Amino acid sequence: MIDTEKFKRAKEGDLKAIEQICTETWESLYRFVYYKVQNREEAEDITQESYIKTFKYMKENKVPEENFLGFMKMVSLNIIRDRWRKQKRRGVALDIKEINLESITSMDQQNIVAQRLLIKAALEKLNEDQRAVLDLRIIKGYSVAETAKLIGKTEAAVRTSQYRALQTLSKLLETNLLEGI
Repeated sequence: MIDTEKFKRAKEGDLKAIEQICTETWESLYRFVYYKVQNREEAEDITQESYIKTFKYMKENKVPEENFLGFMKMVSLNIIRDRWRKQKRRGVALDIKEINLESITSMDQQNIVAQRLLIKAALEKLNEDQRAVLDLRIIKGYSVAETAKLIGKTEAAVRTSQYRALQTLSKLLETNLLEGI
């Protein structure tokens, strides 16, 4: 809580009293704002703007002395909300003339083809049993029991084979990506 005499002097525009109040409440208010925005520069700007708006408002209106910090936090929240609304309205500026759809589309297609080739090459390195289990379980969506019946193995064997196939596939894909193939 802020000293009553200091509060009255600040309301009258006494710079020394305003500075003392700022010093006493700065860290708490800054931490509150930082928690909301998660950006140091923005938190500093909002905290500073909160003091300016609060002391301007304080000269002409009643501000709760007993919960001054709570009032400051409400001012900060309003500033944060206003900024978010402005950002939301503004959106991201794009120059449509600079966007080359053909190159973007062709790059996407190239990435898709490259990914498919990597997966196909890795799948070919698996043994026939592992490929069959992955085909039935993942690609065709059969249950473990259905897969076991189709390939003539136990459910436990299917689960084990699937696990090992996925582990091997993961290592193969990682190796291929690291090698740049």
